[in-house]
Amino acid sequence: MPEELKFVPPDQAPPAETPIPPFIAALQAGVPGAVEQVSFWVGDWTVIVAPGRLIEVATFLRDAPACAFNYLSDLTASDWPARSDKRFDVILCLYSIGLRHRLRVKVRLADGESVPSVTGLWPAANWLEREVYDMFGVSFAGHPDLRRILMPLDWQGHPQRKDYPLEGPGELLMESPQDWLKAKQTAVEADIE
Repeated sequence: MPEELKFVPPDQAPPAETPIPPFIAALQAGVPGAVEQVSFWVGDWTVIVAPGRLIEVATFLRDAPACAFNYLSDLTASDWPARSDKRFDVILCLYSIGLRHRLRVKVRLADGESVPSVTGLWPAANWLEREVYDMFGVSFAGHPDLRRILMPLDWQGHPQRKDYPLEGPGELLMESPQDWLKAKQTAVEADIE
């Protein structure tokens, strides 16, 4: 594995002098044991939950008056190949319009593991989950229409994975861009002759 793929940033714990916001305290009290870790980085709060508890946590965050996260602003993923046991982070970015606070909910998954769909809670998750499925290969259990959304249906692989070949599927993986350009030029010249 190349050196640049071995780095996995830690989820920063909140500083001791930073109080936990009321919506996270309400979540920890309302759904005991669901929050595996609380992180605070550059002014943003994140809770890390197990995949099996995601729907329970998301429902509480949407419905509890202290939380009222009624807007799913984004759902995305990140790929950390160096973290072999739980390679993917699926990240839900939530916002409360009435209370004006934000929270990220992060779920860690192994390759091939699925996460429950949140389309029943936030319908806007439909296309966002399809994009994560298309780009990373993360499956969403219970999704109403889980299929590719950006790439052609017969596309091989998932382009946002860090181990995806830069040249695309079916191409030779070459370390040097010059070698790749020479191979392409040779193919073009062969077509001309």
